[in-house]
Amino acid sequence: MTLDLASVHIMTALVVNVSGVLFIMETLLRRDEGAGRIWSIGFLSAMLTTLAYTVWVQSDDAWWAIAVGNAAFVAGTGCMWLGCRRFNGRRMRWSSILVAVAVVAAALGVAFEGPDGGDWAGALWMFVPLLGFAGAGAVECLRGEMRESRTAWVLGAVLGFQSLYYVSRTTAFVTSGPDSALFQAAFGTVSTSFLTVTLTIVAVVVTSVLRASRAPMRGYLRDARAVDQEQGIMSDESFAVLLEGICRRAARRHEPVAVTAVRLDDLDPISTAFGSDVAGSVAATWRAGVRRHAPTNAVVGQDGPTGLVVGLAVVSAQEARRQAGIIYRGLFDDLGKVGGGVIPVVGVGVALSETAGYDAVELIRAAREAASRAAVEVETSVLIDDGE
Repeated sequence: MTLDLASVHIMTALVVNVSGVLFIMETLLRRDEGAGRIWSIGFLSAMLTTLAYTVWVQSDDAWWAIAVGNAAFVAGTGCMWLGCRRFNGRRMRWSSILVAVAVVAAALGVAFEGPDGGDWAGALWMFVPLLGFAGAGAVECLRGEMRESRTAWVLGAVLGFQSLYYVSRTTAFVTSGPDSALFQAAFGTVSTSFLTVTLTIVAVVVTSVLRASRAPMRGYLRDARAVDQEQGIMSDESFAVLLEGICRRAARRHEPVAVTAVRLDDLDPISTAFGSDVAGSVAATWRAGVRRHAPTNAVVGQDGPTGLVVGLAVVSAQEARRQAGIIYRGLFDDLGKVGGGVIPVVGVGVALSETAGYDAVELIRAAREAASRAAVEVETSVLIDDGE
């Protein structure tokens, strides 16, 4: 059976738009924030892509639709990568700028060639960012917090396959040309449309599962956050601003700064096994315990739904490890008193300015990753980031 180009585009548009609408509606209903919102922009861009390409197929004079479609395609894949970075709590400024520049370049690549550019105008300006952003997204799925979720591995496989496909497609485009039998058979519009349908279905399912995995955690912590101001636990943004000021002053005096991250990642299994009341008590005890056992002059802040961070100036690395050990042992004792006899896995990681530098964002990231490693290493309770 041979499908004409218009039928293939309609089929692709139907699948992509239905998937995108469902994901965006779920985002609005959940009042999601962070990665979910960025992924929603990605699906919205995919919907715009299908609309633009459908206009291009139906009208021979609509060369501008190719520019819109190419730019939206790059934006969609770029937002998938940005959402993964946001999920892992990574810095977003330079990556967002990179995606924006690639989107503009994809549109201008078509605009410069104009009506005479043909169907493949500006193709390389789209292919290269697609393979780059998809590959970066695949790598991000195997780092940080996403590395702990097998569901994220599936998203990584999807993005990795997309990247490899566009590496091959770009190579065939450059070496054989878009009119060659090889390119038309293996990497033409019809083949790519079927691939897009498959990857969209998998991506919407996986991202929905990843987002839903954080929903129970937000529920457990809602009541605890109501007393954050009383306990002295700051928001992510406020903590980062205050820590930046500490780092700036400490750098001038060459004083070491330590950030201790405390991760608690198994509340969902506890809720399943022992009930949501026990999980809520564990979350509240964890938050109160970190503030109680942290040094009096330390600042404590939120680090996503599963982490807290403690920042302070220290005398030495040994002092930072000692303070982190006090927090760990105090938490272990506090959590042992929670009803049900549940002892969750706690990971404590420490980042020092002498290895991570005086950049507040880098210190938080290094401490977070050290805490994630400490949570899975049985032989250590507190892990110091070594800067590697």
